[in-house]
Amino acid sequence: MTTIPRSGADILALAPVMPVVVVTDADTAVPLARALVEGGVPAIEVTLRTPAALGAIEQITAEVPGAVVGAGTVVTDEQADAAAKAGARFLVSPGCTPDLVSAMADTGLPFLPGTGTASEVMALLERGLTEMKFFPAEAAGGVGFLKSLAGPLPQARFCPTGGITAESASSYLALPNVGCVGGSWLTPASLVENGRWGDITDLARRAAAL
Repeated sequence: MTTIPRSGADILALAPVMPVVVVTDADTAVPLARALVEGGVPAIEVTLRTPAALGAIEQITAEVPGAVVGAGTVVTDEQADAAAKAGARFLVSPGCTPDLVSAMADTGLPFLPGTGTASEVMALLERGLTEMKFFPAEAAGGVGFLKSLAGPLPQARFCPTGGITAESASSYLALPNVGCVGGSWLTPASLVENGRWGDITDLARRAAAL
């Protein structure tokens, strides 16, 4: 049975690794999602960077009952609304503005607003939001930055994304303020374009064991 997230905390608890997926061909969405779910990774962030993204979210939601698909790279009010109507179970943004945070909240979906500085984290905490995306993780300070936030802002918890690899993921997951990490290494274009779903399932299994 699919676990539907009701809060940011639920999103972070879905799996240790959240695949960040760029779908260029909607026909690949369902077999890709099935491969990830089979490997034990139910949470899938489909980024709204391509014309195929909303259709992919609709298809995965309708045809892959074990998947929990969310919309990533949400940067406008209109995208938040469109993603909700397409069946997204959660939203993720690369950054945050007051208007965008309000728009995501208005959808009724749980969401992870993006942060990259201590001030942005504090602004979201003031709004009662304790679960966030940290992006771009490696470029913005990586493990060291998140470790330094745990002391003064222990209530904030993160899904760091951006530049994280299979090799570096465990160092993030070891931090007390990290619930999961986002990464694109589970769904490389070379595997998706050639329909190598078994290889993606193998990558998902390794990620689920982190």
